[in-house]
Amino acid sequence: MKRMTSLAIGTILGATIFPLQAQSADDAMPYQSWVGGFAEYYNADGDKPDPLGYLEDGHGIGAEFGFRFKPRWGVRLEWSELDIDTNAQRLGSRAPNNAGNRIGVDAMYFTPNDALYLFAGIKNETIGESHRLANLGLGKHWQVSERWRVITEAAVYHDFGEGFRDYGIKLGLAYTFGGDAPKAPKITTVDSDGDGVQDSLDACPNTPAGLAVDSRGCNDDHDGDGVSNAQDMCSNTPKGTAVGKRGCSLVLDSDQDGVLDDADQCPQTPITDKVDAVGCSVFVEQSVTQRLNVLFANNSSDIGNPDDPQFQAFATFMARFPNTSAVIEGHTSAPGNADYNQSLSERRANAVRDLLINQYGISAERLTAAGYGETSLLDDGNSAEAHAMNRRIEAVVSATQKVKVQK
Repeated sequence: MKRMTSLAIGTILGATIFPLQAQSADDAMPYQSWVGGFAEYYNADGDKPDPLGYLEDGHGIGAEFGFRFKPRWGVRLEWSELDIDTNAQRLGSRAPNNAGNRIGVDAMYFTPNDALYLFAGIKNETIGESHRLANLGLGKHWQVSERWRVITEAAVYHDFGEGFRDYGIKLGLAYTFGGDAPKAPKITTVDSDGDGVQDSLDACPNTPAGLAVDSRGCNDDHDGDGVSNAQDMCSNTPKGTAVGKRGCSLVLDSDQDGVLDDADQCPQTPITDKVDAVGCSVFVEQSVTQRLNVLFANNSSDIGNPDDPQFQAFATFMARFPNTSAVIEGHTSAPGNADYNQSLSERRANAVRDLLINQYGISAERLTAAGYGETSLLDDGNSAEAHAMNRRIEAVVSATQKVKVQK
């Protein structure tokens, strides 16, 4: 039973740990009071009562009434009728009637958004004899409709007088009332300018009658060419001009770029390109970069994987931008003699340079090898991970290219 109670507590916590992380502490009170009934699985301490210790597992039914005087805090009165099994091997034919009851009160704390509640209280239990108990537990009210909740609970009970410890799991149903019921937002349906968009959503409340509008209640065709603003790529077409499906002139603007043919110096501009005042595509300079990062084994300048795709990517980039050059920077970790580390870093840089020249076809004049020894550590730590990170090659090559600006 102890294992079942731990499982029940874990299930309630698992079902509520995500809501606990996501909720605010300033929630309204979803209900103020509740009444409920429940069925209970109850495990009495095997040493109870003295001196025979004949009680075992059992079950019960009960009722409760709760009241929340703050969104987080409440109290509850609980009553349960119990029927506990006996250990027949200990008692034989002397087994007594173990029906009894438990009654008491709990203080309750509700976590944000009612993800779960914690409770502690005092109970009086009568099974064969009277027992005064302190209890501690957790539970959750699972909402199934506006007013109804399913009750799940797990608790442990400690006997003040004898040190006995009982456990219980509860499943029930509660009806809730009172509290801060959610209110429907007040919605206005007034449309003062008659454009089909109600005033509460209308960003242009004085639209002239008969004018086509968008979802915000504003003019949906600024230049009046019959093409909505969302589709119009030439939003300032002269009034009366015949236009295509993109809203650009068919007669005066053959490539539909918004510049009339008599002023268009680039008459075949793609319709998706942004153009300048003479109808030519607008370009911007864009910086592009390719990096190379190679790690080495301790005290080694051997390249572990010369077929690594990053070498080919680096070579392809330099072939695409033939005016670029790169410095292959070699580095070591801190341990060891500084002069030796300097020499080792140079060997590593030259090993990568030779690979890029001999296997990947990059011109030797475009690559320079430089060793920096232990002077540029990435990690100052004295761990194996730090040393591995510092044993490296770094190379960066950058270029600029012209890119079209899209509409």
